[in-house]
This record gives sequence, structure tokens and C-alpha cells, in this order.
Amino acid sequence: MDIEVRGKNRPVPSRLKVAAREKVARIAKFTHDAGRVEVDFSEAKNRRVANSQLCEITVHLKRHFVKAHAAATEPEAALDLAIDKVEHQVSRIKDKRVSRSHPRRRGVVDGNGAAVAAFSAHGVDDEEADADARIVKVKRFNAKPMDPEEAALQMGLLSHDFFLFTNTETGRAAVLYRRHDGHFGLIEASG
Repeated sequence: MDIEVRGKNRPVPSRLKVAAREKVARIAKFTHDAGRVEVDFSEAKNRRVANSQLCEITVHLKRHFVKAHAAATEPEAALDLAIDKVEHQVSRIKDKRVSRSHPRRRGVVDGNGAAVAAFSAHGVDDEEADADARIVKVKRFNAKPMDPEEAALQMGLLSHDFFLFTNTETGRAAVLYRRHDGHFGLIEASG
């Protein structure tokens, strides 16, 4: 990994260069494909700004580049903040790569050995899981005509959280689902 430490319109003390190289080298534990890392130090010209010492780090990976900047009262503190941001971003890229190459570690395995995306109580674990999620099983059945009360009874007998049926009151397809508060919700198709 090639580490370049520069100062924009200012000299960088040798102790700061050594500290920057040591701290940036920690990124290697998150990724093996970091080719070049640029660390730029600068100072904000506005005297009213308390955090006038700026640090910007750019990591060039094989297919990506990660950039983070931070401001603090001292250049060492700005360096630490920027390193934390870069480590977080690089570790997220690593986690995404691992989850794509090892789908069973990320999700649940169904009876056929296929990986099913893991979902949290609030939906998908993260934004990237939407892109990776796929339909792994398809069921087809005839939606029996019934009223919502009978659908609730059927849903309870099957121990499911939702039930698809044809509503006899409207003649349309409907989904009855159990809400987090214990009550039911009803979704009906229009037109």
C-alpha cells in the first residue's frame, strides 16, 4: 500500500507524517486491495472556525475509492476522526463482499438449501440487501371467497402473519395481516 501524506498550502511536520502512515496502515486489516492512500492536511482560513485543522483521506481500492474528511482543533485529532470514517466505510465494503460470496452467513437457509435474505423487525437489514434479495420460492393457490372474519380464523389456524383471500363483500383480492399492536389490517385490490 502506497501512502502519500501531503499538506495543502502548508508544510506537514515529520511526526505528523509518521503518525499518519502508522494509522492509515491499519486499513490493511479491512481490505487487501488498497493500492494508494492519500492523506491531505490543510487549514481553514476563517479565524472564527474553531475546528480549523482539516484532514482528508482518499483510499483507492481496485473497484472503489473511499473518501473521508474531518475537522478538529488539532491535525492529529482530525486525522483520527478521518481514519475512523475511512475504516467504517472500508469495513462496510468488505462486509458487502463477504455477504455476496457467502450468502448463507448473511441469511437463513430454507429446506432446499437455498439462502433466503435475512429481514429485521423493521424490514430489510440494510439498503444493500434490497439489491441482493431475490424470490426463492413461489406458491400458487386458489384464493377462496370468504369474509374477513373467516380469513382471520384461517390465518390463526395456519399460524401465519398474513392471509390472501377473495373478499365476498367486495369480490376483490384482499390480504389480511397481523399488525404489531395485535390487531389486523386489511389490504384490498382496487378496480
